[in-house]
Amino acid sequence: MSENSVPKYRRVLLKLSGEALAGGKETGLDLPTVENICKSIKKAADAGAEIGIVVGGGNFWRGRDSTGNDRARADHIGMLATTMNALYVADVLEGLGCVVRVQTAITMRQVAEPFILGKAIRHFEKGRIVIFGCGTGNPFFSTDSAASLRAAELKADIILKATMVDGIYDKDPKKFPDAKKFDTLTHHDILVKKLEVMDSAAAAICIDNNIPVIVFNLDRPDNIYDAVMGGQVGTLVTKS
Repeated sequence: MSENSVPKYRRVLLKLSGEALAGGKETGLDLPTVENICKSIKKAADAGAEIGIVVGGGNFWRGRDSTGNDRARADHIGMLATTMNALYVADVLEGLGCVVRVQTAITMRQVAEPFILGKAIRHFEKGRIVIFGCGTGNPFFSTDSAASLRAAELKADIILKATMVDGIYDKDPKKFPDAKKFDTLTHHDILVKKLEVMDSAAAAICIDNNIPVIVFNLDRPDNIYDAVMGGQVGTLVTKS
């Protein structure tokens, strides 16, 4: 819990997994779960943080787990799944009184703006939350890579990676009771130790652009607010 009255991180890129939006249902969308997440996002925005959100689509479709599909097509299906999540999160945030824009890396003008960097920054300057759908717009790249790319483009102070685990461990804590949690790590540690936090492409973007990452869980949705304000949550990953 942070006692700061102003955000430690002024511009934030929040990565939300699709699974997190499903709550305990594992698939689809769970409104109470999404509402609690959005309340914490609104709280951080009200404190003065500029917030961009990249959403995954695993609650509807996981391209890498599909069988019998062309990989590029499977990834495009996943991009559409992220758009459904982006629109849903936007709707819930707007219901809480936030001003939100959805931008997608694949053009679909009837439902969202195309991703334009200058417009996204202008939205931030006007106090709007921007949600980014469709990942990078390219197959073979994860939404973690999209989060790292958008964070670099937007010159975000940090990436907040909200997961179903309360930080980074040396092995899966759900399978191994003796798993050790790290309070701090470097991006290099993640690559060398082969910790399954983000893919190598995403890590490389963070390293090249010196973008720190906080990995934390959403069992307590206010972890989003606390992380933005500088509270001690999850695991902090830095360049060195």
